[in-house]
Amino acid sequence: MKKGIILIILVSLANVIFAQSNVIEKNNDNTAWSIYTNSSLYQISVTDAGSINMTYFGNRVQDVKHLKNQWKDELPVRGGYSNTTPMLEVIFADGVRDIELTFVDANITTIDGYSTLIIKQKDVFYPLMVTEYIRVLPEYDLIEKWTEVKNTGKRKNEIIKIENAQSGSFFLPKDNYYLTHLSGTWGHEFQPNETRLTQGLKTLQVKDFRSFGSSFFAIRPEGEKSENNGKVWYGSLIYSGNWRVDFEKSAYGEVQVVSGINFWDQDINLKAGEIFTTPKMLAGYTEKGMEGVSQNLASYTREQILPKKHRNELRPVLYNSWYATAFNVNEEHQLALAKIAKEIGVEMFVIDDGWFKGRVNDHAGLGDWTVDKNKFPNGLKPMIDKINDMGLDFGIWIEPEMVNPNSDLYRAHPDWVYHYPNRTRHTGRNQLMLNLAREDVYEYLYNSFHKLLKENNIKFIKWDMNKSLTDPGFPSANTDEQRSVRIKYVKNLYRLIESLRQEFPDVWFENCASGGGRIDLGMLSRMDFNWASDNTDPVDRIFIQHSYLNAFPANTMISWVTREDWHRQNHPLDFKFNVSMCGVLGIGYDITKWTEEEKAIAKEKIFSYKEIRETVQFGDHYRLISPYENNSSVLQYVNKDKSESIVFVYNLAEYPNNAISETKRSKEIQLRGLQADALYKIEGLETPFTGQLLMDKGIVFPVAGAFKSKIFKLTKQ
Repeated sequence: MKKGIILIILVSLANVIFAQSNVIEKNNDNTAWSIYTNSSLYQISVTDAGSINMTYFGNRVQDVKHLKNQWKDELPVRGGYSNTTPMLEVIFADGVRDIELTFVDANITTIDGYSTLIIKQKDVFYPLMVTEYIRVLPEYDLIEKWTEVKNTGKRKNEIIKIENAQSGSFFLPKDNYYLTHLSGTWGHEFQPNETRLTQGLKTLQVKDFRSFGSSFFAIRPEGEKSENNGKVWYGSLIYSGNWRVDFEKSAYGEVQVVSGINFWDQDINLKAGEIFTTPKMLAGYTEKGMEGVSQNLASYTREQILPKKHRNELRPVLYNSWYATAFNVNEEHQLALAKIAKEIGVEMFVIDDGWFKGRVNDHAGLGDWTVDKNKFPNGLKPMIDKINDMGLDFGIWIEPEMVNPNSDLYRAHPDWVYHYPNRTRHTGRNQLMLNLAREDVYEYLYNSFHKLLKENNIKFIKWDMNKSLTDPGFPSANTDEQRSVRIKYVKNLYRLIESLRQEFPDVWFENCASGGGRIDLGMLSRMDFNWASDNTDPVDRIFIQHSYLNAFPANTMISWVTREDWHRQNHPLDFKFNVSMCGVLGIGYDITKWTEEEKAIAKEKIFSYKEIRETVQFGDHYRLISPYENNSSVLQYVNKDKSESIVFVYNLAEYPNNAISETKRSKEIQLRGLQADALYKIEGLETPFTGQLLMDKGIVFPVAGAFKSKIFKLTKQ
């Protein structure tokens, strides 16, 4: 195990020990609480009438002038005055839709090493108990919020219908704010959007299981523009189904943020004794600008969210055969690809779509997860053994949640897909979505992939999902359960992944959904990587990857070098590698057609990547120059002990001197995160520089020309 990885583990342990200190303070009668992170203070109190109010969320040094505006419901419900967005809306058995909660008790406990405040409230008349959890992660300037809704009734017919149950809410003091969020479409994921929050309600939501963006949000007071300084409230949702985030600005100027499951066309009938638990919402505050946000979320994801098995392991360099073969796969060609992949330094060889029964194009085969004997007469094992003998691990593509109508599975079980009786079944990419809420569907998929993994030495799964949700009918379910089908689907999706991971802990899992269609912390708590986009054009990827790093760490961002050239610019191989090396490096060419020169470039680049990937994958990242604002992009990574830094410089265009404004010209780039009094040697430059000079004055990196790039390694002397 490398020294840097050991340091990361020790830092994580130290963080947990720190987190167990007194970060939640209560008053003498346990009716008011102050919750501290490194930068923030969150305060809650119980009123004389028994309601629970949020009174402050902001800087640790409390801004007293804001207190008079901050007496807002900590857990707003449908009931009484309707001047906020409710977290909870129910209908009781007698038709009453109004909730009236009163404080029961509260306690402070420890959950997975972190202090957690648990507040219980109950309805004053009906059998409803609502428990709020607030888990404090001080070193990330984050709190996690989630709720449990329990029907405490005794009679079987005493059902409570949940029409809305959000994960958390918080209020910001009166001010003018701008919201930044990420959205997109296929091939253009994670596009940053900025909008002013005016009086009224703005909603970000997903209704078809796919967003091509994220539930990530960041809110800044008007005028706060610095990347590395200024107040930011931020957060995200740990959920992979239909989600929503609401931002409501009142007539008085306060802003409320609410996040959780999108209950559009959904409800849950909670029977006596049953509990519904919402997913976790993240809420954070920093005064280090968007840089603080991205670094906090990256560290939180690496150290708390990613599956523990591979959390602290270096991600392998991988090769995927899709662009070389499409559906036309066979053992001979795969072995030829693997041989060259090994020669250039690849560590993981992945066969993509086309290996299973009847899969000659995208019209057939999905659902029939057995090896196509026409392509692999002896099965996959002989090929995998030969690839392993070369010194490569083996991976495979699957799309468990889908089925083609032209498949044995669909012909045998047409009722296993989402559908409504008497209605059209809408295909996408010639496929339908299996109803994973069904236990028989779950069992079929679990058994299919358990068998695949048990019989073959597979070390990597690329898990795809190429259709958005349509026709979410579940006609065989009880009528009163049919509108909860989406929620049950996600629950079983998580269960399926978790079961396979538990059975096969050494397998890496990649999350893919037509590119970045379903990227969220819910999937990342069960997956090791994200496929950020099907668009592998290097210029587009510079933009996508820059904004991806707002919300997620580099060691979750797989980026391939491919022949894709969406803008007909014919970029050199060197440029493509430099773009892909700022995350988890992959190759997707038909490398059997490469020249000796191209193989040599690839071999050199992969060797260089292995030299820097520990810092790239586990270091703090800094987005120094944004391609959305300049004619270049610069990313910097700094390892934890500040002994090494990697700088990626990408030129997108070059202009004549004095032709345009100063912001577009080559200029000194001020680095971040270095040790001020240390000397740093920059690879390729003779004179060492102090960290202070590099951060204060900056340096002009010698990269000239449009669509040129270079990677600079800084080493502390």
